[in-house]
Amino acid sequence: MALFSIATNFIKRPVLTTVCTIVIVLVGGVCIPLLPINYLPDVSPVQIEVSSSYTGADIETVEDTVTTILEEQINGVPGMDYSTSQSYAGTSSISVYFPTGTDKDIAQVNVQNRVAQALPQLPTPVQQLGVTTQAASTSILLIFGVYSEAGAYDSIFISNYVDANITDVLKRINGVGDVTIFGAKQNAMRIWLNPQDLAARGLTALDVAQAVRSQNVVVGAGSIGQEPITGQQEYELPVQIQGRLQDADEFENLVVKTLDSGAVVRLRDVGYAELGAENYGQNASVNGQQGVGIAISQLPGSNALDVGNNVKDAMEELSNNFPPGMVTSLVYDTTEFVQVSIQEVFTTLLQAIALVIIIIFVFLQDWRTTVIPAVAIPVSLIGALGFAFVFGFSLNSLTLFGLILATGLVVDDAIVIVEAITAKIEEGMTPRKASLATMDEIAGAVLSTSVVLMAVFIPVAFFPGTTGILYQQFALIIAFSVAVSTFNALTFTPAMSAILLRSPKQRQSENGKKGFLDKIFTPFNRFLSWIIDRYTAFVKFLIRIRYIVIGLFVLGLFATYMVLKAVPGGFVPPEDQGVMLGIVQAPDGVSLSYTSRVTEFVSETFENTPEIEDYFVASGVGLEGAGPNKGVFFAKLKSWDERDQTVESVIEQLNQKFYVNQDATIAAFNLPPIPGFSSTGGIEMQLQNQSGGSLGIDDFLANAQEIIAQANQSPAVGSAFTQFTASTPQLKVDINRDQLEALNVDFQSALQTIGAFIGSQYINDFTLEGRSYRVYLQAESEYRNSPDDLESLYVQSRVGQMIPLGEIATVSRIVGPQIIYHYNGNRSIKIQGSASEDSSSGRAIAVIDEAVAEASLPGVTGDWIGLAKEELAAGSLGALVFLFGIIMVFLTLSAQYESYIDPLIILLTVPLAILGALSFVALGGLDNNVYVQVALVMLIGLASKNAILIVELANQTRETGVSIVKSAQEAAKERFRPILMTAVSSLVGFFPLVIASGAGSASRRSIGTALVGGLLVSTILSF
Repeated sequence: MALFSIATNFIKRPVLTTVCTIVIVLVGGVCIPLLPINYLPDVSPVQIEVSSSYTGADIETVEDTVTTILEEQINGVPGMDYSTSQSYAGTSSISVYFPTGTDKDIAQVNVQNRVAQALPQLPTPVQQLGVTTQAASTSILLIFGVYSEAGAYDSIFISNYVDANITDVLKRINGVGDVTIFGAKQNAMRIWLNPQDLAARGLTALDVAQAVRSQNVVVGAGSIGQEPITGQQEYELPVQIQGRLQDADEFENLVVKTLDSGAVVRLRDVGYAELGAENYGQNASVNGQQGVGIAISQLPGSNALDVGNNVKDAMEELSNNFPPGMVTSLVYDTTEFVQVSIQEVFTTLLQAIALVIIIIFVFLQDWRTTVIPAVAIPVSLIGALGFAFVFGFSLNSLTLFGLILATGLVVDDAIVIVEAITAKIEEGMTPRKASLATMDEIAGAVLSTSVVLMAVFIPVAFFPGTTGILYQQFALIIAFSVAVSTFNALTFTPAMSAILLRSPKQRQSENGKKGFLDKIFTPFNRFLSWIIDRYTAFVKFLIRIRYIVIGLFVLGLFATYMVLKAVPGGFVPPEDQGVMLGIVQAPDGVSLSYTSRVTEFVSETFENTPEIEDYFVASGVGLEGAGPNKGVFFAKLKSWDERDQTVESVIEQLNQKFYVNQDATIAAFNLPPIPGFSSTGGIEMQLQNQSGGSLGIDDFLANAQEIIAQANQSPAVGSAFTQFTASTPQLKVDINRDQLEALNVDFQSALQTIGAFIGSQYINDFTLEGRSYRVYLQAESEYRNSPDDLESLYVQSRVGQMIPLGEIATVSRIVGPQIIYHYNGNRSIKIQGSASEDSSSGRAIAVIDEAVAEASLPGVTGDWIGLAKEELAAGSLGALVFLFGIIMVFLTLSAQYESYIDPLIILLTVPLAILGALSFVALGGLDNNVYVQVALVMLIGLASKNAILIVELANQTRETGVSIVKSAQEAAKERFRPILMTAVSSLVGFFPLVIASGAGSASRRSIGTALVGGLLVSTILSF
């Protein structure tokens, strides 16, 4: 009665009705431009990165004295999920991961506090250079290449121009999380020493370093006349002292030693200084020209399109001031995919709305009756976006999917009400009385269907984790739409029906003016009447053989179980994002020059690939750490409508060309469908060595390779591999400590001398053009080109005698890893893999798990990370969400009907709707991914909704004394037309998803195929 009273009030006050509707549209319309736009909601884990440098240190020294010490303190920081680290020559990098939704600022502070506790235990050179703790931006949004078209500028000039004039501007743009320079060669004063000249003058590298420290200083000299002073002072004059050296000439003129004769030894006598680069470990090219890459990372929660557009505008403005011949090119752009995919989904939404309105008009055959449910679509969808803004959602593919799927739902109640009011008007009631009478009868059913739908979707919002977020935004946007449409159905629909609908005579008079429509509607009505008659007879037949039908239903349940087991599992389908990336892995021990030659081959290949528009290639850095034998590349493809091939086809062709090159392993990859979990996509496992040191690195690698080989034997695995190697040629220097003492040589000084000559030594800073840069000392290149050069270096005894290194040390050749990886503090090897074309990631995960269980040595265990970890969580969570949805629908219906039997009848169609959905998914060659699982959850509500209409009317008829069989027959006949109309409108609205193409089409096909298949089967079974 309360619902009837609400409807009555709005029927009697149509102005109030329209005001409420207009307010909903206005509020939602204001919120739409305020929603951030992204392809997906921010679901990536929070990552805090701790990085430090130990100039000249070898890999094991970095691991033992830096990485391990930091990990011991960081381990167990509040909220931590897991940690990984990379130790390579001179550098330590630790990544600490926190669950999605963690406050990154709090996480960073907690990690920073742990790092502060470890600082006193770190070597002095590490403390001097500092340990950086920052929230890492896990998603690269854009990469700009800056280069010289005619080769007028070298990479050092370009790198420092970018550092001085571009980087700071881009960092200030709202929404930019980080700016990373690939191929960076920041200015540094490089002091190149001649070990022979030093030894001839009784000097070492440490003497030069001390001379630079003592003469390249910053002094605050104060002011003449500065208070407090005695007497009256009329002026105050600041005193400036040039403590820091300013250019290479001043450094070369620096006095290193004063001889007994009074003569001085200057730096130019034992070497030379030049303005060079701080790091020569990377080379980069843009579209085949020497340059650098500027990678822009997005802050979580920011608007990807706004950030991208603002950065592009800033780069365009900055490029106007570039030196002549310097240009920039956008070589990697994920915002274009976001924009195009959102546009595609929005176009699909408009298509769905148009198709639904057409179907409504075909069934209702009157513009007045069509307008009323048609208005429900924009009102409900715009109102739902208002709720989305309040709840902090973004405008992404999932929310737009929810709007597309809601398009068919939000008109259902309006259609049912309009149909019922029209029927009463045809019985002779006035439109106003018909509206009042109809709402008295079916307001409860309208509310029941809406409550059932929301009972499915609202609980999903409380599920945790990445998968929970994916479910949440989709489910709640539908719940918001249903809530608004229910309010609209109880208020606007009956009020407008009382005003707009006409009696049969009036409609006939209006239709007479539109005779051409009769030529369409008359045959359609005859056909529909024939279908209803056949359907009524068929229902009677099924009731007579109902026990056979029950048997078929049981067989259907069994078929549902079999199909569920047969359809391969997945997480999120890969998409053609219009960009690609890849790696170069040259043999262990090769130089940077060797790898750069390989990257030139990559550039030549890109030049001959018409689908590629721009590209960027770098050597000396990879996706898994840095090293002279590593490389990485990024490429931007032409727009989707300018090429015939998908990114997967382009990658396949490129990899075939790359395979021909035997100088290195070169592989191109598609981007992972969800950013922030992996660089290359696919599945990733951290194989960790928990043997307590009993298993050496070589045995550990051999065991990993055995596991990989076993996994690759399965047809379910397309490829399984690891980038880890332990055969990098190295030199080991064994110091004879007894000989050191015999020759009166200080052990620490000897090691520091060797490190300064070979690995370089950071001394202090100097100022250039208002910016501070570092000063490094190192031996000239000709004295560190050969292993024999080590033995010709000199160390100084405590009494000043110069002693060749060969007298106190033995140099031997060994092999070992170039990078040592840790996972949760243990040495680890990452196994990467992908599923074969005929398999799925879920099956590949199971195969690799089995390989680890069978082939791993004692103490070797495996943990899935990234997308694989989320997929495993999604599998169990998806089943839980589905089961919870059914339980909530059952309990909601039980409470409404005060019965446990009616809900069971209503839910009978749900399992077979799943059969239909998964059958269509299997026929379409798709896997059971998150989008399919979202569709399965929605099918609970869709399948139940149709059954509710029949059961509700059957119960009402039964209460008049009619038999159960007759009640069922009458309910099926009466509800056939509205159910058919709503089902057809929904199916037609969903169909554009099934045939989607272009950017973001994989996800649209997944969800559309499952929905069309499931709704088609459930509608047939509901009848």
